[in-house]
Amino acid sequence: MATNRLFQSVAAQIVEMIDTGAYPVGTRLPGERELAEMLGVSRVTIREAEIALQAVGRLEIKTGSGVYVCQSRPAHGAALPNASAFEVTEARLLIESESAALAARNISDEGIARLGALIEQMQSGDEHAANEADEQFHLTIAEASNNAVMLHTINSLWRMREEIHEVKATYDAVCVHDAESRTEEHRAIFEALKARDPAGARRAMREHFHRLLESMLEATEKRALEEVQQRASQSRERFLVAAKAG
Repeated sequence: MATNRLFQSVAAQIVEMIDTGAYPVGTRLPGERELAEMLGVSRVTIREAEIALQAVGRLEIKTGSGVYVCQSRPAHGAALPNASAFEVTEARLLIESESAALAARNISDEGIARLGALIEQMQSGDEHAANEADEQFHLTIAEASNNAVMLHTINSLWRMREEIHEVKATYDAVCVHDAESRTEEHRAIFEALKARDPAGARRAMREHFHRLLESMLEATEKRALEEVQQRASQSRERFLVAAKAG
């Protein structure tokens, strides 16, 4: 929990520096090492903060070039489609599976260590910390793909997961009951990446999303059945009571 607050605090400090003109739009931020020394935190915390700020449109991470202040600040929730949880998850399955395959070829030892720490955080028993670790796990893999377009797309998909009400509600309903399965699936992805196995990483990521889609279908069917039973109960009470009164 303290770790989450730390990267969020660092992100807020970076935003303040941008807003006060220390780093005008379009300029490149100092490197991770320099920012880490400046703010008194680790390079990993700086990277977490930068990924979080890219997700909300304040920064752009250009692989091999650096981190740049975006030209404009997008309106909160702008340009998000009217997508369902199934559509978002289907897109994540297709895109993040390939991201994992690319990451298996490119990920650094530091990136592997970061993913291992995030899996431990998923097992902390703190639901909020586990959800934060889940997001950072996927974004760390996306960054390791070394493909700026893929990273931007996956960031956008995470915005849809968090900012489209129906999508977030569906994920929250499913993930809270699947914490153990979710952790094991992330561990399988981690092991494939650690082995630098592109095919294995792709397969593990696909299996993760296939299981998530199945859980969503089961939850949707259960909710629909409960709604039918509730309407039937209301109708029974209405018409039977009316019949007896008559």
